[in-house]
Amino acid sequence: MRRPWKHPTARHGAAELCLREVGELLPRRFARRAAASEELVMRLQIHRKLNRHTGCVNTVGFNADGDILISGSDDQKVMMWDWDTGAVKLQFHSGHGDNVFQARFMPYTNDRTIVTCAADGQVRVAKIQDDGDVLTSLLGEHDGRAHKLAIEPGSPYIFYSCGEDGLVQHFDLRTDTATELFVCRNSLTKSGYSSHVHLNAITMDPRNPNIIAVGGSNSLARVYDIRKCKWDGSSDFAQPSDCYCPPHLIDNKSVGITGLAFSHQSELLVSYNNEKIYLFPKNGGLGPDPKSSAKIEGSGGSKSAMFISSEAVDLPAPQVYVGHRNCETVKGVTFIGPNHEYVASGSDCGRLFIWRKRDGKFLRAMEGDECIVNCIEPHPHAMTIASSGIDNDVKLWTPSASERAQVLNVEELKPRKRKAKLWHFALPEELVWHVLASRRRQPSADEDSSEDLEDNTELLNLVLQAADRDSLSDDSDEDEETSDGSGS
Repeated sequence: MRRPWKHPTARHGAAELCLREVGELLPRRFARRAAASEELVMRLQIHRKLNRHTGCVNTVGFNADGDILISGSDDQKVMMWDWDTGAVKLQFHSGHGDNVFQARFMPYTNDRTIVTCAADGQVRVAKIQDDGDVLTSLLGEHDGRAHKLAIEPGSPYIFYSCGEDGLVQHFDLRTDTATELFVCRNSLTKSGYSSHVHLNAITMDPRNPNIIAVGGSNSLARVYDIRKCKWDGSSDFAQPSDCYCPPHLIDNKSVGITGLAFSHQSELLVSYNNEKIYLFPKNGGLGPDPKSSAKIEGSGGSKSAMFISSEAVDLPAPQVYVGHRNCETVKGVTFIGPNHEYVASGSDCGRLFIWRKRDGKFLRAMEGDECIVNCIEPHPHAMTIASSGIDNDVKLWTPSASERAQVLNVEELKPRKRKAKLWHFALPEELVWHVLASRRRQPSADEDSSEDLEDNTELLNLVLQAADRDSLSDDSDEDEETSDGSGS
């Protein structure tokens, strides 16, 4: 029987200072712990806004030194910033034909090699030349949107991609080749047909680059050992080595995974749409196929029990983080702090939420976007955060506030009215079919256009009705969306 999972407790800052002074705490370790101080989190405020993109900013990321920020946008451009001064060091067209979803520096390339994926399904590489020119080339493609990339830590050549076709691909920049590893599939049905999972997220264990986790259009976060995959293309299916999911969501078909992250301790952080964020300890999974090989039952709240072959194995319950809202877009989730002491996520209410990792305590809800915050990226060394969303800018957060933010409970957060934007307008199916039919019916010059005028009037009425329903939906949603009105 496994013991309940507990986080190590932190010492008080003054006690650690005394230990450093007497030589019982190394200066480097003291500096890392000081950089993770909750006081810094409570003093985060906007340091600068980087505003040069002309579309939603879907990806942000720091280089290894932390002095350059990279961003990608709906405008299909990639920009490299000196984020402290706000200057653009370099910008170029990604080569994609649709919204850029992720852009990442490859390690140990002097920030000259950048890999990207986008809504056009392409995975591309951009190489910065000595004269400043940028050469982009196609590495591979997905049948559908390609949402995320996972870079092998310490490797300037190896990375992985996932897409809505359920495919996971391996890339090696030494040969510019793509290898199709496997297609992530749902469990087999009675007819034997197994549909693929639309993948939104992929992440790699920083302590073991052979382990990757993927998640998408169902409730299971699947972990794979790539050493067990068939690299010769003889099979497009791979059995996961483990699956992670809260017991009450195992058979829930209305939720999916939008974000994944591994901690330095190999804990797996999973963000669900229409649900909460969960942190699973290492080896806290449910097995390769929890739906068919195990009966899962939730206990009183501190543990979950998995029964295999009538033998009970106690698993520690995942840590839960609540308060944000994740219903409308594909949002990431991440750790913050030099030792991953905090958890952060965007929200549909336009706020950036931060919780303490070890106990799930809510700490901050900061205004980060007029509509929705989708991306949060921590600085590799300091308590600095980059965030982006539906707005056309990137926001940098540093612990520079003169006063500490007020501590609030999630229940005390005030509703925040979100600014409406055209992208939020949802076309009803009836309207979509009517528009398609109207486009197919092109009248000639001598035809009577009165019928078309009546059709256009009907079309306008449909648009207005849909807009009214959308407006009413927004008003009701505002009652559920939470944030603190002061921006703290």
